[in-house]
Amino acid sequence: MAKTQIKSRKRVQDHGEVFTNEREVNAMLDMVKAETERIESRFLEPACGDGNFLIEVLRRKFDVVTSKYGSNKSDWQHYAWLAVSSIYGVELLEDNTCACRERLYKFVCDSHPFAVDGLFRESVRFVLSKNILTGDALTMSQADGTPTTFAEWSFVRGDRVKRRDYQLAHLLAANAKVGEQLGLFDSLNTEYDESRNELVPKAVREYPLRNWWEVAQDG
Repeated sequence: MAKTQIKSRKRVQDHGEVFTNEREVNAMLDMVKAETERIESRFLEPACGDGNFLIEVLRRKFDVVTSKYGSNKSDWQHYAWLAVSSIYGVELLEDNTCACRERLYKFVCDSHPFAVDGLFRESVRFVLSKNILTGDALTMSQADGTPTTFAEWSFVRGDRVKRRDYQLAHLLAANAKVGEQLGLFDSLNTEYDESRNELVPKAVREYPLRNWWEVAQDG
């Protein structure tokens, strides 16, 4: 049965909530097909709902992970974790945020026999709690009024991961070329990279190196 595009008329009236159906999702993702199949390519959905776009991006990434690394547990978990850590979303309604996280988590758990590992699942759930947030992508604030802040996860050596937290506003400001209008963005939280002629965001917090299965230790 096709997934409904609305939950209720009231939600449409109050929040403009209409879900994109699978056919349109895949048609749009096919426009950037190569990026959706690149395991480390980062995707941010600023109005992610319960995950229609993000689940399809993750599905494509996992097809590549399993095709390349499906016969080796250590490699599969490493690259599957990398794929999950590259998916980001902001959603205005908390019930949708929770549904999106659970939907992505269930997909990962059902994707491969190697996903049964408890440490792998625990780490995936933690990453999703940091990458899929309740908030307003227009004001770039979370439900509690604090700035929307995402964790960047980068493999540094083997399975060791460096986590840096960035505010969404700073990330967007850093994408503006020098001389362009920054609008409401606070350029004090970026620095100029002369070699690239662009602004680079400053992390608001950095964490010690951890193995990917230990990242939840930092909370």
